Amino acid sequence: MNDIVTAQTPVTALALRAEPTPAELAAIDAEMPVIRAEVELLDAQITALDRVPNELDARRIRRARRKVLAARRSLTNVPSFVFNPGGAA
Repeated sequence: MNDIVTAQTPVTALALRAEPTPAELAAIDAEMPVIRAEVELLDAQITALDRVPNELDARRIRRARRKVLAARRSLTNVPSFVFNPGGAA
């Protein structure tokens, strides 16, 4: 009986030792307002799950959705060289 093995080398061992590159850290830093806005939206939605949503919950969710959209819009309008310093892809 022949064993079935993958032809690729394991990626996990290399990924655990690798540090994020400066370009990856800059991209994460640029996306942080979107991440924070999405966490705020998720928090508002989780709060509304525990009970029947009232007007205050609905306003909080709408406000959080607007923040997410505004953060995504501002991230979209950032020039691409911020994400690729030095031409790195």
